[in-house]
Amino acid sequence: MAYAEGFADAAIIPTEQIPFNEVFREFCAENLCGQYGVNYACPPDSGTFSEMRDRVLARKQALVLQTLWDISDYSDKEAIRQAKAAHNAAMLRLKKQMAAGGMPSLMAGASGCALCSPCQKQEGKPCRFPEDRYSCMSAYCVFVKELADRCGMEYSGDPGEVAFFGMLLFD
Repeated sequence: MAYAEGFADAAIIPTEQIPFNEVFREFCAENLCGQYGVNYACPPDSGTFSEMRDRVLARKQALVLQTLWDISDYSDKEAIRQAKAAHNAAMLRLKKQMAAGGMPSLMAGASGCALCSPCQKQEGKPCRFPEDRYSCMSAYCVFVKELADRCGMEYSGDPGEVAFFGMLLFD
């Protein structure tokens, strides 16, 4: 199903093998993406490092997913935004397929939730999609390079290629 959705690679590993590093939370606090404190799925609203790690470890398995994109200029923010959006949309489709098959999952995406733009938090309203809301791998403090290595996936694509990762966590 993952390959049919366009993922370049997929692997299942036990959640206990997912590497975490709390230092990644500092990158969220730098707010380079502009979502810190203004998106329910992003820190600090998404939860502490321990709470996020515990959400992952409460599930038994992780379906780790990778997409590859032809983006030669890392400063091309629009191309990166579109690629991340397509990656997360494919993840959401796969999540729905898994749920329809009796296997609900928790999603960790390639970026923070973008189901509402802007996030309802900015208007003081409750989340419209709490069941589909997803946090990014950084908010979960997942050491993605190490995760890719453990899954036998290339972290970096060929020159001019960018890889994005995400996880669907399930029992």
